Amino acid sequence: MSIEITATVESLDQAQKLLDAGVDTIYFGEETFGLRMPTNFSRRELKELVDMAHAAGKKATIAVNGIMHPEKMLLVPEFLDYLVEIKVDQITVGDTGVIHLINKNNLPLPFIYDAHTLVTSARQINFWGKRGAIGAVVAREVPYLEMKDMAKILNVFGEVLVYGATCIHQSKRPLVENFFSYIKSSEEATKDRGLFISEPKKDETHYSVYEDSHGTHIFADNDVNLMSELSKLEEMSYNHWKLDGIYTPGEQFVTIAKLFVEARDLMSAGKWNDVEATRLNELVIANHPSERSLDTGFFLMDPDEVK
Repeated sequence: MSIEITATVESLDQAQKLLDAGVDTIYFGEETFGLRMPTNFSRRELKELVDMAHAAGKKATIAVNGIMHPEKMLLVPEFLDYLVEIKVDQITVGDTGVIHLINKNNLPLPFIYDAHTLVTSARQINFWGKRGAIGAVVAREVPYLEMKDMAKILNVFGEVLVYGATCIHQSKRPLVENFFSYIKSSEEATKDRGLFISEPKKDETHYSVYEDSHGTHIFADNDVNLMSELSKLEEMSYNHWKLDGIYTPGEQFVTIAKLFVEARDLMSAGKWNDVEATRLNELVIANHPSERSLDTGFFLMDPDEVK
């Protein structure tokens, strides 16, 4: 099976550059239903992006992966109908209520199950595969050794984050707003503010945090970079790679996407080796935002260490 690369987009211009660079699928959404997008697009822009992907012979995925509380669930049916109308290729879904609506109304919307930290076993992924999911986003917290066991029994594909930020906590509560209220300060808590929190007596820690209508989102201290571990993914047949540019803006993200496309093409040609892995890994590090750190996340951790 060939390797497919999905990349988030922050603008129509960047989307075109990513498609031209060789990305297979562009991933985007809007604020009401999609979680942690680099940019929230309008309805008109959603259609433009879908059309752009199709014109390039590529695919478009729209995020519908929020936890839909009652006020949002009332809006979901009309949004799903719109996605059918604009002919999106697939969506991501995390709320079982949305899956129920898709199946109940026989909507032609292929979906990827995306429940974030909850997707940690092949049994769970296969459960949703039997209920219509074409694949699932593997939780960032699943290490290599567990992924290896999962791969043997998966009935649908597992998408793996190979580059980008990892959300480690989401709360419906406006935690940052509550903090500012407590200290009697009037501040915004949007992503554009670049807010972060640090552990006590560990000034070097940097957990990015922001709020939107879905609540508070807190990200891991380091972003993920699995360039040096791609051969392990290939051996396990994890052929759906995700690049997340929520904290890697503009041309920087396009440059990094090109590096992963090059890695994919080298693998397809049978030319992937340790020298190429080291070279491309160094280029990813050089082009990553200097204010953010990189590591392999949970991937190389002992499963017993993951709590």
